[in-house]
Amino acid sequence: MPLRYSKKLNSSHFPRKKRLAPCITAPPFLSSCHCPAVWHAVSSLREAAVQIRALLRQAVTLLKDHGFESPRLEAELLMMHVTKLNKVQLITRDHEELPALDETVYRALLEQRLQGQPIAYIVGERDFWNLTLKVSPDTLIPRPDTEILVEKALTLIKCNYCRDVLDLGTGSGAIILSLKHDAPEIRASAVDISPAALAVAAENAARYNLEVSWYCGSWFSPFMQPQNAAGATKDKASSSPYTFNIRGGAAAAQGEAIAQFDLIVANPPYIEEGDPHLKQGDVRFEPMGALVSGQDGLSDIKLIVHESRAFLRQGGYLVLEHGYNQGEAVRHLLQTVGYVQVETLRDYGQNERVTLGRALS
Repeated sequence: MPLRYSKKLNSSHFPRKKRLAPCITAPPFLSSCHCPAVWHAVSSLREAAVQIRALLRQAVTLLKDHGFESPRLEAELLMMHVTKLNKVQLITRDHEELPALDETVYRALLEQRLQGQPIAYIVGERDFWNLTLKVSPDTLIPRPDTEILVEKALTLIKCNYCRDVLDLGTGSGAIILSLKHDAPEIRASAVDISPAALAVAAENAARYNLEVSWYCGSWFSPFMQPQNAAGATKDKASSSPYTFNIRGGAAAAQGEAIAQFDLIVANPPYIEEGDPHLKQGDVRFEPMGALVSGQDGLSDIKLIVHESRAFLRQGGYLVLEHGYNQGEAVRHLLQTVGYVQVETLRDYGQNERVTLGRALS
């Protein structure tokens, strides 16, 4: 159910006489702003009418002038966040005036966007599949192309009776929560190296009352029994939802698998070091550790592919998202370690984006 204004706005709240534009200074939480030109542009909105439609119109102009691709959509998303109106309500009530505080908050959020902050981080959430998920600078922002992976995974779950599902590098939990939401019969597990990201994922699970076992560690390390070493202890993956709180190293990599799954999914880092795209758009603000994977962008995918066989039951599947130009390399990796029925799916831009294989031997 969409949230609404705490008060209904009507003409009695706002006299029709013309307002005087007050002196504008940056809100306290923006006092550290280092972009006075942007603040001046945004603060000029005060001189216009305070109707929703007027603010939207001027915000669209500012966003367009700053080169944003979807200025209308972004202006509306910020307005819906501030007013708690849904899309339909925003259209039918755009003649209403905003309270002064909401107006100030809207201008402040608009300034953040003009400086390049991702919309998802500004409003704190992003729609993905059938869910609205909390996101933070500790997590990647879920992309529509990742829904290709979710769709294929759901098909595998339904057609092959995949019961135990593992999501590697879960971040906000977008993939595993989408699978659990649409296939509640699965036993869902998810791993991430970042405790902060896991906290976001767990909050998203609680929002939808979805049961997932969360593990903190590097890829498969929470499900490996380390070899005996002087002073070492053996902690089973089932002993705690937060097992192996440090990145698994050589000892973990040489350990024995103590859990197996029917389906393993992952959207690992796959961007090359030094890729110019890392300095463009929303990616500039996202966690680099969740984006970059060695000089060829394949370091983490190689590790996952080579270790995954020990954690898959016979007939199980590994499904990976990867870069638009990495399809051939990922297919070769899967075939090299014995995966069969290897195939690649294209994303909405017709780029090779998701590759999967089956472990039959």
